[in-house]
Amino acid sequence: MNISNNKILITGGATGIGLGLAERFLKENNTVIICGRRKSVLKEVTDKYPSIITKVCDLSIAKERKDLFTWISKEHNDLNVLINNAGVQQRASIFEGDFLQRAKEEISINIEAPMHLISLFINLKSLHTIMNVTSGLAFVPLVKIPVYCATKSCLHSFTLSMRELLKPNNIEIIEIIPPALNTDLGGKGAHTNDPPVSTFIDAIFEQLKAGKTEVTSGFSDAMLKAGPEDLQKIFVRMNSSR
Repeated sequence: MNISNNKILITGGATGIGLGLAERFLKENNTVIICGRRKSVLKEVTDKYPSIITKVCDLSIAKERKDLFTWISKEHNDLNVLINNAGVQQRASIFEGDFLQRAKEEISINIEAPMHLISLFINLKSLHTIMNVTSGLAFVPLVKIPVYCATKSCLHSFTLSMRELLKPNNIEIIEIIPPALNTDLGGKGAHTNDPPVSTFIDAIFEQLKAGKTEVTSGFSDAMLKAGPEDLQKIFVRMNSSR
């Protein structure tokens, strides 16, 4: 992927990894569009970066996903990069009465939305790159967030399939595989002691420049390279103190 001179849509681009990607792609001379549910948060981004284009969109709703694609098709039909970054993480216990509803919320954002958006955006003639943000937890789950881990495992598998299926369309599929980072994913303060987003962004951009299609850092790099026995040991160690 050429990291400059693109028009890029980043879902969930107003905070966390999405914002980190938006800032760096803007710095690398790209036109950046971000979408999110909260207009006030999107405004905070444009107050700081007036050239970033924003769109309010609730990706948990199929109609809004379709409306987003229609808007892009009409207003930005030269878009060539889609980044499926939006995600939610909940500590939903299967023993609680609202488990299924909360699980559906995670599934709609973490699985349904990227799958639906890919099926829509491959109809753009200009599209040549899709990036899916998964997680190191796609390879070994943390049992206190079981649905989140399962959704990221699903998206990882789907990404592998898309990489092969879309080759005839000349669409490159890149998987961004972050470790735990200091973001608000899972709630404010949940990742205070984890590495900053900026460190991860620096690491993955070096890999993107080198042409890698699976970009990782730290824990996620170890998970991608680990074999079954190592993953089992890591699973036990990660979940022994739950």
